[in-house]
Amino acid sequence: MLERFKDGVWFDTGPVRIVGTKLSVTMTVIRLEDGLLLHSPLPLTPERRAAVSLLGNVAHLYAPNTFHHLWLGDWSRAFPEARVHAPEPLAKKRPDLRLDRFHDDGSAAFGDELEEIPIVGFRLIETALVHRASRTAIVTDLVHNVGRPTDPWTKLYTKMMGFYDRVALSRVLRWTAFDDRNAARVSVDRLLSAPFDGLVVGHGLPIPERGPELLAAATQFLAPATLAELPRRAKRQSLLSPKPCG
Repeated sequence: MLERFKDGVWFDTGPVRIVGTKLSVTMTVIRLEDGLLLHSPLPLTPERRAAVSLLGNVAHLYAPNTFHHLWLGDWSRAFPEARVHAPEPLAKKRPDLRLDRFHDDGSAAFGDELEEIPIVGFRLIETALVHRASRTAIVTDLVHNVGRPTDPWTKLYTKMMGFYDRVALSRVLRWTAFDDRNAARVSVDRLLSAPFDGLVVGHGLPIPERGPELLAAATQFLAPATLAELPRRAKRQSLLSPKPCG
């Protein structure tokens, strides 16, 4: 159930299976001036809905990339007045969803409360968020923090892929998920320059302190950028499995 992470930020986790591994997937709830934002919503259960409603009115539903969207439709039907934000390619992938705004529309949708930082060059078309009041950054598949899984296959796989008991990105994603590493490096550096301490990840426990330090270490595989300006996100066909993780 929902747990407090920082002032105005809560999280909840649920089980998910990815390539046979038993991991967790995270939903983040952020309190904004106009209501709550639900980032990467988990399954809509009566208990979860009641816990969210106790915090306030749901004003925004946020799909952070093209893989974390599985339960977005249930929440949008339950809260029809909530504005649904998503990456533009999700409209083609999920034509059944009501999408009210695309991440890269150029608007400052949340004013000074919440900064959106697109991770350009990342095939999952992910946008990171920085909640200024709580100094919290929220990423999804950019890095993991799965700890020490006890399931035998999950333990073996996470060790082989380099993210067992450390904040890191799976080697599979390092190898396949970046079509422009230079642009991704610029994006990550922009995120690292934002004011945050806490870091919420899509798979594994959130990190209350040392967020920039751990994120920087986890993204060292991206070589220093050579471009002075952040390029526009290229709209390319993903080579990854279309199966969502949340």
